[in-house]
Amino acid sequence: MAEKKQKNSKENNKKKKNGKTKKIKLPNKMVIEVKKPNIFSNIFFYIFLFLAIYLVFAGFQDSSFTQEEISIGEAVRLIEEEKVQDITVINDKIEILERNGTRVYAKKENSISFDQILSNNEVDRSKIAGKLEVRQQATFSEILSPILMFGLPLLILFFFLRQLRGQSGDIMSFGKSRARLFAKGQQKITFNDVAGCEEAKREMSEIVDFLKSPAKYRKLGARIPKGVLLVGPSGVGKTLLARAIAGEAEVPFFSVAGSEFMEMLVGVGSSRVRDLFAMAREKQPSLIFIDEVDAIGRQRGMGIGGGHDEREQTLNQILTEMDGFDVRTNVIVLAATNRPDMLDSALVRPGRFDRRIIIPPPDLKDREEIIKIHMKGKPIDPDVDIEKLARKTVGFSGADIENMLNEAAILTAREDRETVTERDLDEASLKVTIGSERRTLQSEEEKRMTAYHEAGHAIVAANVKDMDPVQRVSIVARGQTLGHTDLPPERDRYQLTQTRIVSLITTMLGGRAAEDTVFSEFTAGASEDIKRCTELARKMVTEYGMSPLGPIFYEARSEFSWLAQEFGEGASISEEMSAKIDAEISGIVDESYKEAKRILIENREKMDKVASKLLEKETIDGDEFKKLIE
Repeated sequence: MAEKKQKNSKENNKKKKNGKTKKIKLPNKMVIEVKKPNIFSNIFFYIFLFLAIYLVFAGFQDSSFTQEEISIGEAVRLIEEEKVQDITVINDKIEILERNGTRVYAKKENSISFDQILSNNEVDRSKIAGKLEVRQQATFSEILSPILMFGLPLLILFFFLRQLRGQSGDIMSFGKSRARLFAKGQQKITFNDVAGCEEAKREMSEIVDFLKSPAKYRKLGARIPKGVLLVGPSGVGKTLLARAIAGEAEVPFFSVAGSEFMEMLVGVGSSRVRDLFAMAREKQPSLIFIDEVDAIGRQRGMGIGGGHDEREQTLNQILTEMDGFDVRTNVIVLAATNRPDMLDSALVRPGRFDRRIIIPPPDLKDREEIIKIHMKGKPIDPDVDIEKLARKTVGFSGADIENMLNEAAILTAREDRETVTERDLDEASLKVTIGSERRTLQSEEEKRMTAYHEAGHAIVAANVKDMDPVQRVSIVARGQTLGHTDLPPERDRYQLTQTRIVSLITTMLGGRAAEDTVFSEFTAGASEDIKRCTELARKMVTEYGMSPLGPIFYEARSEFSWLAQEFGEGASISEEMSAKIDAEISGIVDESYKEAKRILIENREKMDKVASKLLEKETIDGDEFKKLIE
């Protein structure tokens, strides 16, 4: 109850500070609160008030001289004619009281005194009947000038700091952690909401059990890992799994990205690390999750940026905080990355991130479970085969599957239909992997060349070893391509054989071979195929050891090789070996191209049939393709 009252008082103070709110009733009986603007928190209000005061004082000052103004020469003439009773000189103004009671005034220059004016005009002061009084008086403009010079910039600075305070807390809180806190019980995601990742969830259950009952482990002398590193490609569910641990254990969960520790101010990153770990200790047992930890955990001493840059200072602070944990501290650090090879060795040693959990892309069974989870809340047609859909999505991550189902639902809504069909899911999968359909204004000759290009891919794929069957051939433009040949894997593959790699290279070159066979001409449409097959051939030679050069790893040359040479690192391979590698790559690609061309020449009639059908229908599926080539 006391906490509730304290919370309400904080909210009331916040409302008083930010201004009152007004309740408005809408026609549908909904009541909304509209915040009344607080004019006292607006800098323009103070500027307007300042100008108003200035105008009032300026007008008041001018009103003191409502008498008739005369020239300085006229004033000297009145004195010479002995018509002046009294004279009062205030700064540059001369107030004159004539003997007949009339009051007038004149203005003089600031650089000359009234006595000098009389002397220059050879007029004696004794001709003034009464007194001559000279006094200095500060004018409003003289008071206003220093205020404008110093006060106005300070006023603007005050409102600028106040605005910063309203947006991101106190201006002096740069060193405070930007981590988002999910209180105990606030994180509703559990392991039931995470499909697949069974091995990872099994390892994570130990952490959950420790957070719930740490005494059981300490009794046996066991020490739970202080840090757990989640490793896997993008979209496989690393962040979701970390949130599920907090939901299962029902402990406070601090979530922060690695880049949020970095600021342009020196020392801010390490200060935020200290503040984050201090908050986690106060709310223990708790979890800290650092997403994209490679942003601050990269290897130190790379020779670029020196050894004391801001990123390395932040990393040093993380190392200190993790190694300085008390054995009785129930705080576990989770971190996610898809680039574990770049992490500093001190960060992944035992005692810090001493457990590494690999989260691979989902297999067939995992994809089925993920599809079922993301189908919830969507009207899916009963004829949709989930197992068949899972087989079509080999290589998809959990994020890809979620995006595919969402795109299918959007397509269904766009066409004003009630249920999501298999056709919608097929279209959505192509949109995720290749891109949306786009209609291009191609000539008949360009369409014919595209049709033969795609037919070449399909015919070669159907006649090489260890290749997946053709599921679809189309000359409808998608993304950056004018057509596509769909060859989804029939099953999850965990090994690449030399035969399959060569078949992949041969299939990629089938489009270029078809252009050469039919038109004796080349197009730029094969550029991406050439790039991919060259990369595969290079990996065969330099990484996989699938060449006469033997099972030796040859480091690939990169565009940054010159940078390594600048820091005194020599080339890893000689020029002669580089020439041999290039020759082997060229040989693999040339042989594959000759094989693709041989297949197309022998199956020219089938290729013509497929190309003609593509020009007629634009898209043919796998069953129709089989009938054409049989």
